[in-house]
Amino acid sequence: MSQSQNEEYILVGKIGASYGIKGWFKINAYTEVPEGIFDYVPWRVTLNGSNRFVKVAEWRRHNKGLIAKFDGVDNMNDAEAWLHGEIYVTADQLPELSDDEFYWRDLKDMLVKTDKGYDLGKVSGLMETGSNDVLVVDANPTDAFGKTERLIPYIQDDVILSVNKEENTITVDWDPGF
Repeated sequence: MSQSQNEEYILVGKIGASYGIKGWFKINAYTEVPEGIFDYVPWRVTLNGSNRFVKVAEWRRHNKGLIAKFDGVDNMNDAEAWLHGEIYVTADQLPELSDDEFYWRDLKDMLVKTDKGYDLGKVSGLMETGSNDVLVVDANPTDAFGKTERLIPYIQDDVILSVNKEENTITVDWDPGF
């Protein structure tokens, strides 16, 4: 299967432990709806620096998780060769979002400023905490408060006042001293 070198790939899950003796393994989905990971075809699995494109032959829910089997993987030994592989899909496979919704990848590297005009730095990543997502902001080297990093809860309309894709900025109601 040929794929363009310029395509952007998005991490959507990881292969967990093998399951049973017939080539199945557990799937850790990072998609909002876990079963949604199976809507994407094909998967690019990255393991030990190599990429392989795979087709899911079967999948199902098992207890509170998901299990799957790839075409050509028919026993436990074959399945174990895939353990801990990261599952990627092309960015163009992801659904379109409304104007007020964002993928985490869209927020990365955006400048974060307070509603008072104080520059807090750039988004270096995001964390999921269970109650709400959290922006990880690398502070500017000249930060007046001596901060190197800030964790800002992503709470729309309370802390996050606006996200402007065109200006690559996020405006927050946040005290820079925190």
